[in-house]
Formats: sequence, C-alpha cells, structure tokens
Amino acid sequence: MPLRVITFDLDNTLWDVEPALLRAEQAQRDWLLQHRPGSIEHHDHDSLWEFKKRVWKQHPELVHHVSQMRIRTLFELQRAAGFSVAESEAGARAAFAAFLEERHKVELYAEALDVLQTLAKTYRLGALTNGNADIYKTDAAEYFDFAFLAEEIGASKPAPDMFHAALAATGAAAEEIVHVGDNPEHDILGAQRVGLRTVWVNLAGDAWQPESYRADEEVTALRDLPAAIARLNGKP
Repeated sequence: MPLRVITFDLDNTLWDVEPALLRAEQAQRDWLLQHRPGSIEHHDHDSLWEFKKRVWKQHPELVHHVSQMRIRTLFELQRAAGFSVAESEAGARAAFAAFLEERHKVELYAEALDVLQTLAKTYRLGALTNGNADIYKTDAAEYFDFAFLAEEIGASKPAPDMFHAALAATGAAAEEIVHVGDNPEHDILGAQRVGLRTVWVNLAGDAWQPESYRADEEVTALRDLPAAIARLNGKP
C-alpha cells in the first residue's frame, strides 16, 4: 500500500533541542531567583538532579507527563523553601510558563522547512513527541495536520499509544504511515512494533547499535528525507 502519512518526532529530529532547553532552564531559574528567593540558590546541578529524582519517585503517576512533573518539582522546591501551598502553586505555574516560553523558541535545522514544505504537498504530516514541545508554536506549524504529546496520551514512545493515536486520527492503515525520528528505541522500534515503516534521522552519523532490528531507511541529512520516503513508496 502506498504511503499517505508521515509522522515526525520533534526534538533532535527537526531541531537541536539543547539550546532551547538551556535557555528555558535559565528563564525558569531567573524567575525563581526573583520571585521565590531561597528556593533554588542553594542547589547546584547535582543537588537539583537529586531533588528531581526524589520528586519523580514520589509521583510515579507523572512519569509520562513531563510538564506536570516539572510543575510538581517547582512546587516542591518552593514548599521546601517555606512558601505556602498557594504561593507554591502559583509560583510553579509562573515559573513553568517562563520555561515553556523559551522551550518553544526552537531553531529548526536549516533544511527542515523546505523538506516539510515538499513532503506536505503529497502526504499528511503529524508530530509524535515524548517532550512538551508544541509544533504549532514553531515555524513549522503550517505543515502539520495533527500532533500528539505523550503527556496528552498518557504513554511515551516506544509504547504503542501515540502510534495508535496517529492511526485513529488519519484512518490510515499501519503500512500507509512512515515514522521519522532520531531515537532507535523510541522512534524506530516503537513504530515498527505497530507495523509502521520507519526512517532513522542520524544527523550525527552514528553507527546503528541494535542488532535485532533496523530502520527501513536512514538519512544523515534532512535534505535526503524526501528521496528516502519515495524509495519506501516504491518510486525511484
């Protein structure tokens, strides 16, 4: 069956997420320093990481809800500093808003928009992400027909839930969808288990590690993605 739908992972597939995350973390920290003194100053990277892990262990129900987990961590930081429940709840929401504003200021890879524009002429495009990036708040918004976040679905890739959501949203058969992503386990294995075809975005030129499965196609530059999709569609 010919391909009709392409689903994309986002972070490190269409953009390098690290710069945006660093800015977002700094914006969040700056808000706490200004508005909730005593909540963050005494934490270095390691102690903050240990604090986060304690919160994660206390709230396993939030494991697939990255936004809610961050908000909970911000709440607990403020409570530990002596702020009231009301102050901590309001502060957690405000600090997270500062984080999220910078989180969405991603810079797409140089070839991404041209590639998406080309593919959108033939295929329906969707986004499937374990993170909390909203594709509709980026420069690529106009090319996407649908998007699902793990925290909305309640399960992260490689679990099948987001892939099943894409099937339901499009009415396509599994073999009519190709999933494009950078993570061998989350993107490639997860999609293949549901019957989707796959393209591994390997911009770093890494060696493939898993021995039990491989992506149907691999690209080391996004400009090569339309050709890879065409090959999967049986076109030269």
